[in-house]
Amino acid sequence: MSPVLAADLNLIRLGPAADRPPTRRSPAELRALAERAGRELDGAPAEEVARWAVRTFGDRFCVTSSMADGVLAHLVSRVAPGVDVVFLDTGLHFPETLRVRDQVAATMPVNLRSIRPRMTVGQQDGEFGPRLFNRAPDECCALRKVEPLERALGDYDAWAAGLRRDESPTRANTPVVGFDARRGRVKVNPIAAWTQADVDAYVSRWNIPVNELFKQGYTSIGCWPCTRRTTAGEDPRAGRWAMFEKTECGLHV
Repeated sequence: MSPVLAADLNLIRLGPAADRPPTRRSPAELRALAERAGRELDGAPAEEVARWAVRTFGDRFCVTSSMADGVLAHLVSRVAPGVDVVFLDTGLHFPETLRVRDQVAATMPVNLRSIRPRMTVGQQDGEFGPRLFNRAPDECCALRKVEPLERALGDYDAWAAGLRRDESPTRANTPVVGFDARRGRVKVNPIAAWTQADVDAYVSRWNIPVNELFKQGYTSIGCWPCTRRTTAGEDPRAGRWAMFEKTECGLHV
């Protein structure tokens, strides 16, 4: 694409990750930025929220995706071709999830970063005993999701997630821009106000890859040992950690 056409589309070009400058903003500055943007961008189109994030943070902004679909990666890449997309490869994903990841990497103008835990599943079994996810799912999530995310976010001041307010009661107050005090970073949720109908319309319009498991009765998809199909009338996230009083993996707290 020519520079002129890129300018006409209001695109923001990102350089290679190796050129990322040192962090320039303190946690206090980031918190102030997030609080102001959260007020001013509430109700704004998702593309506008993404554009604000890329203009504000440049190469120190990334997208995270569970690869339930490629919606968020596609939306941000329309604003900023070359954006980093972080995927947490837990070693316990369904093959269908990895297929979406590979489709996103192959068909979208993004820099896909597949981040793995420090231990393989086999090494974790040796250290903590087999099937830790059945005995202590919080500990398993901490090892295979939370720590890898925090390690990956060391390169960024802000990150985007695909959280939506209609997904569950625990996400009903999700801001479009907030401050993650635990990680000291800005968290951007461009599609927070979208409904499932909005997602479906976007998928149809842009031919976005979607996890095939949705067609098989799954309504929320995580690691295979901790995900089951849901039945009519159940909360969409009822199939996650169904035997435990647990609704989140620890990434979104």
